[in-house]
Amino acid sequence: MPICLNIKQNAIFVADAHFNIKRNELSVFLDLIEQKKINPPQLFLMGDMFDFLTQESFYFVKQNSTIIKRLNNLSKEIEIIYLEGNHDYNLEKLFPNIEVISREKQPLKAYLNKEEIALSHGDNFTPTSYNIYCKIIRNKPLLKFLNAIDFNHWLSCKIDKALTKKNICHEFKNFEELVERRLKNYKTNTVIEGHFHQGKEYTLDKKRYVNVPSLFCSKAYMVLEEGKFITQYLTQKKG
Repeated sequence: MPICLNIKQNAIFVADAHFNIKRNELSVFLDLIEQKKINPPQLFLMGDMFDFLTQESFYFVKQNSTIIKRLNNLSKEIEIIYLEGNHDYNLEKLFPNIEVISREKQPLKAYLNKEEIALSHGDNFTPTSYNIYCKIIRNKPLLKFLNAIDFNHWLSCKIDKALTKKNICHEFKNFEELVERRLKNYKTNTVIEGHFHQGKEYTLDKKRYVNVPSLFCSKAYMVLEEGKFITQYLTQKKG
């Protein structure tokens, strides 16, 4: 990871695509880049881009192989920074040319016009019980063992089916109160997160909080234009 990461103008931030066989928004987004309809100099993937992906799971690596290949191809042309989420982790071997930031290394420090900002997927600064859970599900020997006993993909298919059925789009009640609590964990005046699927921005106690919208739920992403985070949609909204 570069010692000093500078966020470039017109950088794109995209989060929570939760890509699977029924959620194709990430593929549509990559189409826009590949067809040069959008030309980001820098791309921040803010986590949970896949509904589930870890390099130890042969089933999910194969299922997502097309998107993995497309991202790796784009990484040869565009600087891509991937902040792992709670659905996609242990990714460093899958994306050799992409800067992969694990949960343990978040928040990621970066600079915007010399101002220090912080970027996280958003599932950090959590209770001890959740932190223990995160360590367990990321444990590489355990994941390799589970993959070894996944005969005929019985376990992977069960996980896949459960995730596909899950409703992940909802309005977060009292979200501003949660944001206020989360900001207390950050030393920077600007914080960018995904995870919560709300796509909202607040200024609280002189601190700026940007929640990148869910690509799946909102069909939207954010573009940095002259210091402002502008929401853009996969298809032009009418009216």
